[in-house]
Amino acid sequence: MEQLFKYVAKLQETGIHLTRLGLIIVLVWIGGLKAFRYEAAGIVPFVANSPLMSFFYNYDAPEYKTHMNKEGEYKAENVEWHEANNTYTFSYGLGAVIVGIGILIALYPVAPKLSAIGSFLAFGMSFVTLSFLITTPETWVPDLGDNEHGFPYLSGAGRLVIKDVIMLGAALVTMSQAARKYLELKNK
Repeated sequence: MEQLFKYVAKLQETGIHLTRLGLIIVLVWIGGLKAFRYEAAGIVPFVANSPLMSFFYNYDAPEYKTHMNKEGEYKAENVEWHEANNTYTFSYGLGAVIVGIGILIALYPVAPKLSAIGSFLAFGMSFVTLSFLITTPETWVPDLGDNEHGFPYLSGAGRLVIKDVIMLGAALVTMSQAARKYLELKNK
């Protein structure tokens, strides 16, 4: 058993690199999806209810509730509403920022300083995303007659958001490693 622990104890650096790769994949993939209508519409409840982001939209919450398409559904009148709301334009910009953060983190082997900045931005983005647990009613199971609703019962949207606690930690770990490498290279 001790041999196993000795082997596993040597995997920390590998784990950090896998954590970085996971961040890059998630950020580039999710950021890239922001170019598609279903993903843009899917973030509307979060953005519309956020005091930090709602100004990006032309209509106030909760007006969006009557204009939401289900994933895979197409209703032209809802698409028109989202176009007028600035839903798609905002999502394109947000997606570009998220992909950019992923690319910065990916620069670790050649530009650890930029990678550390990318991880810092991912860390901050995670705080914003986690704030949606407070500002977005859709993150909690609604009262539909059962006594299991509200806090602590996370809805699908809430379960999606709470995972950013992992991203928060991953960004901190990769930021620390990249900053350490940058300082080592600078002091050579």
